[in-house]
Amino acid sequence: MVGEKSRSGRYEGLVRDCFRSGGYVFAGRPGEIAQKEGISRIARLGSNENPNPPARGAVRLGCAALNEANRYPDETMELLVQSLAQTYGPDSFVTGVGMDGVIETMIRTLVNPGDRVSVSTPTFSFYGLAAKAQSAEVVPVPRSEDYSVDPGLFIKAARNSKISFLCSPNNPTGTVTPVRDVIEILSEIDGILFLDNAYVEFCSVDYLPLMEEHENLVIGRTMSKAYALAGARVGYAFVPAWILPYYHRASTPFTLNSVSAQAAMGALADRESMEAYVRYVIMWRERFSRECGFPVSPSGANFIMADVAPWSGDAMVRELARRGIIVRSCAGFPGLPDHFIRVSIGAEWENELFLKEIRSIREEKQGAP
Repeated sequence: MVGEKSRSGRYEGLVRDCFRSGGYVFAGRPGEIAQKEGISRIARLGSNENPNPPARGAVRLGCAALNEANRYPDETMELLVQSLAQTYGPDSFVTGVGMDGVIETMIRTLVNPGDRVSVSTPTFSFYGLAAKAQSAEVVPVPRSEDYSVDPGLFIKAARNSKISFLCSPNNPTGTVTPVRDVIEILSEIDGILFLDNAYVEFCSVDYLPLMEEHENLVIGRTMSKAYALAGARVGYAFVPAWILPYYHRASTPFTLNSVSAQAAMGALADRESMEAYVRYVIMWRERFSRECGFPVSPSGANFIMADVAPWSGDAMVRELARRGIIVRSCAGFPGLPDHFIRVSIGAEWENELFLKEIRSIREEKQGAP
């Protein structure tokens, strides 16, 4: 009887309006595409993943932590925080389940229903989704035609916002915001600037010195990209010390698990592997930009964004999937035209296959009557 009521949709009216449609758009699933297209090996270039396995130290410490997984983790993540301090210096840190978890908790800490949250767009959609879930008013701040941030426009929107989000290097455009523009923004706004640095290891810009001068700056980071721990879901942020007690009160208890935390510590200890991967990304990023045959936006991340007009992004995604390659259409990023795709740097065979097939697609189109 209960099941029948549930299936009837009788209680669907209880669902909040902000979750009745939309939501995060995921890249295609490799297994489904492989089965549909009859392809045994799929090039996974749609989710900005590191194609390498985690560092050996990360695997060793993570596996060892399973022996004590019957116990709750340290809610303060003290050992991981110490490891972060050894890597980056004695800053204040918070952690979360991926940077998504840090973003969600930071919004929960600061934002009341009806408060304004500004978001530089086009960008990662989760900022807006998390803010709407907290019943905030989300204010998009459009980037310039070249996807750079207009500091004056951003400041105007952010002055009345509790927290504002700026991604650099930006997802999906790859755009790197100069330090001077971030300083200008921080000096003129009253709320918090959350600077998402998920891809910062792949560019030469260092925003960390700004933490010393600005108590309204939070810098978010992740272990998912450069450190190859996407499946472990480890996010962290550099924060001003004053926010620590409030963040911890707002956090879900025992958010980050002990296995992921130990794996992160092992990965942080192996800087050599991370730096080698960064060099590999930069080399392939340059090749993608030169050789894919379509205009590519300047990128400081482990992906490129290509303008595939006259194809739409969705059409190019379908055609590449038919050839065994998953990339991401940018049609789901508000503020972008529908003729862009985002392509991650993958393993060598994946990268070579992508270049071969996208050039083939372009040549076939040019040769068509």
